[in-house]
Amino acid sequence: MEKPLILVTNDDGITAPGIRALIDIAKEFGEVYVVAPDSPQSGMGHAVTLNSTLFCDEIEVDEGIKEYACSGTPVDCVKLAVSQILPRKPDLCISGINHGSNSSVNVIYSGTMSAAVEAGIEGISAIGFSLADFSYNADFKASEKFIKTIIAQVLEHKLPKGIVLNVNIPKLKEFDIKGIKVCRQADAKWEEKFDRREDPRGRVYYWMSGEFKNLDKGEDTDEKALAEGYISIVPVRYDLTAHHFLPDLRNWNF
Repeated sequence: MEKPLILVTNDDGITAPGIRALIDIAKEFGEVYVVAPDSPQSGMGHAVTLNSTLFCDEIEVDEGIKEYACSGTPVDCVKLAVSQILPRKPDLCISGINHGSNSSVNVIYSGTMSAAVEAGIEGISAIGFSLADFSYNADFKASEKFIKTIIAQVLEHKLPKGIVLNVNIPKLKEFDIKGIKVCRQADAKWEEKFDRREDPRGRVYYWMSGEFKNLDKGEDTDEKALAEGYISIVPVRYDLTAHHFLPDLRNWNF
């Protein structure tokens, strides 16, 4: 039988430790192609490059792995991979491991998850992996066996078209991770603050910071699972239609 073809990408850049850890795991499951940004693209969401040239250069990092560094966004990487680089449609796309959590509302801003969602749009089973540790030297080894379990399950069962998995991992040692929980996305938000400053020439600029507010007291959320030491899995879809509101909206006087 033909080995599964696995596309690996991320938003932290092709040399980030998180993607290197994910590539090592992916090699155990099939033939691996890597198409990832040539520089950090965090917070790009589902952005695509429209007004500048895209470059996608083959590089050699790990022997035996086809790797391409792309000048565009994570979504650009998936589009180029599927359209121009891969020998066939991949069986799986895995994105990450992101340096930092993409739980709750962060899924909207995440380049890591947008790459997975783009694969889902193409009908490819996809998973976004994130570790709740922003450190460059984060311990990705602690979650390795759990990531392998999740990948194996997705390859076995496949995902429905348009559904991808958002997987977030707590910042814990392996023996402190309690397991995996299937969750819903928590109702949370960022409360941004902008520090108004002036440069040496008197031009005003702003430096954004913020505080994450979890407004959800539910027991079945990704934030709750992470806080209790579990890996959270949230099924995500690109259909943003508020289906439950359609009947009410149709009764309005348009």
